[in-house]
Amino acid sequence: MEYIQNPILKGFNPDPSICRVGDDYYIATSTFEWFPGVQIHHSKDLKHWQVIARPLNRLDQLDLKGVPDSCGVWAPCLSYDNGTFYLVYSNVKSFDGGWMDTPNYVITTEDIKGEWSKPVYLNSNGFDGSFFHEKGRTYYLSMRADYRKTPPFNGILLQEYDKINKRLVDNEVLLTKGTYLGSTEGPHIYKHKEYYYLVVAEGGTEYNHAVSVFRAKTVNGPYKEHPDNPVLTSKDYPENNLQKAGHASFVKTQNEDWYMVFLVGRPLSKRGRCTLGRETAIEELVWKDGWPYLKNGGKQPRTNIPMSRLPEYKFEYLLEKDDFDSQVLNPCFQSLRIPVDQNWLSLTERPGYLRLKGKESLASTHSQSLIARRIQHFKAEVTTCVEFEPKVFKQLAGLVFYYNTGHFHYLAITRNDTDKTLSVISSDNFKVSVQEEEVVISGKERIFLKGIISSEDLQFYYSIDEVAFHPIGDTLDMSILSDDYIQNGNDKYRPAFTGAFVGLCCQDLKGNSLHADFDWFEYKEIKK
Repeated sequence: MEYIQNPILKGFNPDPSICRVGDDYYIATSTFEWFPGVQIHHSKDLKHWQVIARPLNRLDQLDLKGVPDSCGVWAPCLSYDNGTFYLVYSNVKSFDGGWMDTPNYVITTEDIKGEWSKPVYLNSNGFDGSFFHEKGRTYYLSMRADYRKTPPFNGILLQEYDKINKRLVDNEVLLTKGTYLGSTEGPHIYKHKEYYYLVVAEGGTEYNHAVSVFRAKTVNGPYKEHPDNPVLTSKDYPENNLQKAGHASFVKTQNEDWYMVFLVGRPLSKRGRCTLGRETAIEELVWKDGWPYLKNGGKQPRTNIPMSRLPEYKFEYLLEKDDFDSQVLNPCFQSLRIPVDQNWLSLTERPGYLRLKGKESLASTHSQSLIARRIQHFKAEVTTCVEFEPKVFKQLAGLVFYYNTGHFHYLAITRNDTDKTLSVISSDNFKVSVQEEEVVISGKERIFLKGIISSEDLQFYYSIDEVAFHPIGDTLDMSILSDDYIQNGNDKYRPAFTGAFVGLCCQDLKGNSLHADFDWFEYKEIKK
């Protein structure tokens, strides 16, 4: 039997919103502080997926400069109605103190791969906004944030959206305050036969995460709770390798089958740290007595589910090695908070090379010269070749394993008082340390840098001939690059909702102009 293997979207791809148009399926996932905003994935069989668009790719749609770590784009909702795609999203500006500044917007397009409109402001009442369309009318749902509550969740609201005048109608309705699980968020409404189904995430997005369902005869309610909520959770199944299951979105296939997609985390150990971030998984649904249940008869997700009744459709996947021969940046890469432009990145100034012009430090929330891709495997090898001639210690370039501005491991070419050197720099809970071992590489033009991940371990290597690679520095703790470590292991709670990335960066903390040239970048899974 053929199976769909979970997670279907590996690496940092949380808060999935699924939408079917004809024979095509699309999932939108959150991107937080990474630019461009929102990943849209395409499939025809629910098994094979490919990123086809990041629609928030202009500053008039998304300004992330200065947003705190793990703020920015939260929980987008992708929907389709009468020839138009709608994308609702938040651009979260703050998280501290329960205030949660959460402006919400919607953009539209008729071509999901093409240009999207300028954003229409909706409100700032909460986050996790979504649209439900029916018979020419559109409704907007979101959770309601309340700074007086800890945590600040205060129910799910519904308003009608006026598509002609592009504004919300002032007729707010409270649909539910949720179940005993609390932290009710991530709302979506679906119509099936005579009922409207309200699907919400509950329990917080960590190990108590869950999916709950309510139904009503009218879209405004009143909504009755599912007799066996939650319908999906891993909270009572610590041995399951798919943890944190929740934040679901439903879809009906051409064959009248129903599925839900939802986020999961894969810990390195039992209820441990999830370095790959929150990923997206899938399960099949059945209807019993007018309520949705998992087809597997339980509540927990499975690693393998039977293949859908859709024809298998595979994509050509990107090569492991990028030689930077194109004038367009490989779509696996994203930047931090700012768009890619010639001010800091060029693929044409030196053909065949990626040129990064040094900007601010890895602790900056404004202008970093950094591109990175998601880490999608527990064991992986990443290698690059770089040419860089720093003049002072405040100029650095190299290979970085990055979670946020306070948590990273960096193999950097820099300079001490007399020589060009290689150094290993780490930041743990915003405390930066430089390992004592440094390697003098004065006179060496091309340097090869490598990082090998083995579960919770990361080891850096270097070479001057691309043949003999030598370890540099101590084995590092890869697990500090995880939501769980940052939220639970430090002196202050910090939002942490993303995942580990690996990429290339350059800092010029003296003049913001010195460049580094990268000849290639290779990421490959270690399968043994």
